[in-house]
Amino acid sequence: MHMLKALMLLIVAALPATSLPAASSGPPTRVEVVATGLDHPWSIAFLPDGSALVTERPGRLKHILNGKVTAISGVPRPFAEGQAGLFDVRIHPGFEANGLIFLSYAHGTARANATRVARARLVGNRLESVTTIFTASPMKRGPAHFGGRMAFLPDGTLLLTTGDGFDLREEAQRKASALGKTLRFTIDGRIPADNPFAGRTDALGAVWTLGHRNPQGLAHDPVRGVVFQHEHGPRGGDEVNLLLAGRNYGWPVATFGRDYSGATISPYSRYRGTEAPLLHWTPSIAPSGLAVYRGAMFPEWQGDLLVGALVDREVRRVHLSAEGRVLGQESLFADLGERIRDVAVAPDGAIWLATDSASGRLIRISRQP
Repeated sequence: MHMLKALMLLIVAALPATSLPAASSGPPTRVEVVATGLDHPWSIAFLPDGSALVTERPGRLKHILNGKVTAISGVPRPFAEGQAGLFDVRIHPGFEANGLIFLSYAHGTARANATRVARARLVGNRLESVTTIFTASPMKRGPAHFGGRMAFLPDGTLLLTTGDGFDLREEAQRKASALGKTLRFTIDGRIPADNPFAGRTDALGAVWTLGHRNPQGLAHDPVRGVVFQHEHGPRGGDEVNLLLAGRNYGWPVATFGRDYSGATISPYSRYRGTEAPLLHWTPSIAPSGLAVYRGAMFPEWQGDLLVGALVDREVRRVHLSAEGRVLGQESLFADLGERIRDVAVAPDGAIWLATDSASGRLIRISRQP
């Protein structure tokens, strides 16, 4: 079984990068507004009772149950400016027994900041025992490119994406730097012994993959047993990647994008020793939020990727084969006219969206009866 899974990963990783036009169709759906007046909601996570936790980028955490929005106290104060603030919230797989949640956020000041992860216990409407478990280094300047998405693996370890710091793009290629990476650590912040660079003096032990620009989508697929990630390109070159431990995903050596000035960043869209994306978007759709659809409500989307799009103001469905090969794309929910910051699949199979504005909404998409 392990050999078959490894072979499948190698086959998918070897497939050429794809850029496909998006169709627009889909099953009939019902749109419900669950909550309004949220200040740049960034992440949605479901509790075992079906209620949701939602982060707001300025630094607030909200609990939403049957349309009632309650503020959670005890949230660590982030550096909140520009793209910086409170990012992801993830629920520990053993939450019913331990009550643990995890928050990622920007820590520091405009002159020196970093992506940080804290662990806390949710007790009623308050966080207790808030503990920092990881802070990226080196520190950087400015309020841009933090990454900040998290995902649990089946072994209980936690993945975290980090951005390249915007002005520090070369750091994405340095194994000794936490910038421009996917990192893996335990819920206590320790380095797993089987991390690809654990124990090396020339590398940061937490590094799981490298060569990323600003990854704001991360999802583990329990059926395929793989991790998908997407990241913002500069001017074009947004990517969807299938992550393999220890691999280099190219930025800034290989990219399909150009600098915002129009200047060439690299002459290479592919480069020896780096992984090509499964899919890239040029022009950029500005992807944010990622879910692998596994639910009963939309069986025709089973195993597909749902990607929030900030610029294109839609959800982009990436249709995948059972092996993870890109078969096509579809534009969903563009009639909402909203910048989509996060996409999450609820326990009942409905799709929840967080819209990106100072008066953001939480929207539930279900199948029309």
